[in-house]
Amino acid sequence: MSAQQHDAIIIGSGAGGAAAAWSLVDAGKRVLLLEKGQPLPRDGSTLDVAQVFKQGRFKNKQAWIDRHSHTLVPEEYYNVGGKTKWYGAALLRFSPHEFEADAGFHCLGWPIDYTELEPYYLQAEQLLKINHFDNEPGLRRLIDRLVAGKNSWRAKPLPLGLKKEILRNNREAKHFDGFASPGAYKAEAETNLLALIHNNPRFTLQPQKEVTGFVFDDNTPNCITGVCCTDGSDYRASKVILAAGAMTSPRLLQDYLDVTGLYKTLPSAPLVGAHFKMHLNSALLAFSPFSNHDMLRKTAIFFNDVFAHSTVQCLGWLDGDMLATQLPAVIPQFLINALGARVTGFFVTTEDGSSPDNRIRSGTGHNGPPMLDYALERLPDSISEHHAIIKAFKARLLHCGLLCASRPMGLTGTAHALGSLVAGTDRASSVVDAHGKVHGISNLYVADGSVLPRASRVNPALTIYAWGLRLGHWLANEMQT
Repeated sequence: MSAQQHDAIIIGSGAGGAAAAWSLVDAGKRVLLLEKGQPLPRDGSTLDVAQVFKQGRFKNKQAWIDRHSHTLVPEEYYNVGGKTKWYGAALLRFSPHEFEADAGFHCLGWPIDYTELEPYYLQAEQLLKINHFDNEPGLRRLIDRLVAGKNSWRAKPLPLGLKKEILRNNREAKHFDGFASPGAYKAEAETNLLALIHNNPRFTLQPQKEVTGFVFDDNTPNCITGVCCTDGSDYRASKVILAAGAMTSPRLLQDYLDVTGLYKTLPSAPLVGAHFKMHLNSALLAFSPFSNHDMLRKTAIFFNDVFAHSTVQCLGWLDGDMLATQLPAVIPQFLINALGARVTGFFVTTEDGSSPDNRIRSGTGHNGPPMLDYALERLPDSISEHHAIIKAFKARLLHCGLLCASRPMGLTGTAHALGSLVAGTDRASSVVDAHGKVHGISNLYVADGSVLPRASRVNPALTIYAWGLRLGHWLANEMQT
C-alpha cells in the first residue's frame, strides 16, 4: 500500500472531476486525478467524419446488455477530459424551478436550491468563457418564420463554450458539435480547467489508470482510505471523489458494497444505480428546396410553454458526408450530397421523469456485462410530451416550407447520462447528501452527473461543472477545519 501523498484522489477527468480538481488545487490542496483513458491526439483525426462517426474510433468498445439481455454499446468516451471533449459546447443553466420536485412529471427534487449553485454557475461560465454568436443568415430567416404570427414558439441565443476565433477556421467551425477540437477552440474540461493546473506541483494527472475499487483500513469498510487500479497499483488520500460518470461511478460503488457486504447494512444501497436518467433525445432533420450555406448553425434554442419539460436546439454543420454515416449504404452518394446541402438539423430534448427501476447494474461481481435497465414505458408523461413536441415542431417547419424526418437516439445515446447516485437529504431515498458525500461511508464523495436528481430540459454539462466546483470548494474548507 502506497503512503498518502495527496489530500484527494479523483476518479475521472470529465466535467465534474476536472472542476473539483481545479477547485481543490486552487485552494492549495494536493490532488491526484486518475483517468481510465489517455489524451486525445491533436493530429486532426478527431475532426474526421469517418473516424469519429462511421468507425467510432474514439468511442467506448465495452459491450453492455439491456433489460432483455440484448447487447448494446453505449456511446461513452474514455479520454482525458471525458465526454466534454466531444459535446456540442451548449452550456446552459437549469432553471430555478427545476431544482424543485415535480410530482406531476415524476421528478425528484434537489437537496439544494438554485441559489446555492448560482455562484458556481457563474464561476463555471467564467472559466469556460461562454459566448453567444449571431444567427447566420439562413438560420435567421428560418427563425423569423418559425416565431412569426400568433404561435407559442420563441427562440433564444444558445450559450456556447466556443472561442470567437473559430469563425476563422472553417474546418473547426463545421466540426465542433460531436467532435473534439485539436485547436482548443471549444471550452471543455481539459483545456479550460486541467490545463490551468497542469504545471502546479500540487496536481498530478495519471492517464490510463483504471480504478477497480476502494480500499480501507482496520476492518472498517465504512471508511474509505484510497483506491486500487487494474495494474495492481493503489493510492491513499483523506478524500476520494467519484467522477467517472453516471454509467461507471455507480458500478464501482455497487462492486464495493458487494465485496465488503455493506449492501446488507447501508440504507441507501438499494438505490445505488437507480433513478438513471438520459433525457429523451431525438434528432430532427428539416430539408429545404434551397441550399444551406450557414457554417456554425448551432446558435439558437427554442422554447414552447405548451411543452414545459422540452426544448429544441439547433445542431451544428451537416453535409452529405455526415448524413452518409447514418443512412443505408445503398443510397447513392450524389443523392445524399444533395440532401446534405439542403438540411438543417435540430435536437429535441425532453426531461425524463424519475423511475427507481431505470438503473445501472454492474456485472463485475457476477462475471457478466454491465446492464442498462431503462424502459420508456416507465416514463409515460415524458414520452407523451416528447412525441407531442416533435409533432408540433415538424408542423411548424412544414408551415415554413421544410419537410422533416426524426429519429430517437435510443439506448446507446448516453451523452446525457445522469442520476444513478442521486443527491438528497434522506438516506433511504438518496445515495449522497447535499455536499456529494455518500451516505454512511466516510471520505467518499461524488462529483459527476450521477448525483443530479433532475435532468432539466437542457444539456447538463454546465450544471455538472458547477456541482464539481461547489464540491471542491466545500471539501477544501472541510479539510482546512
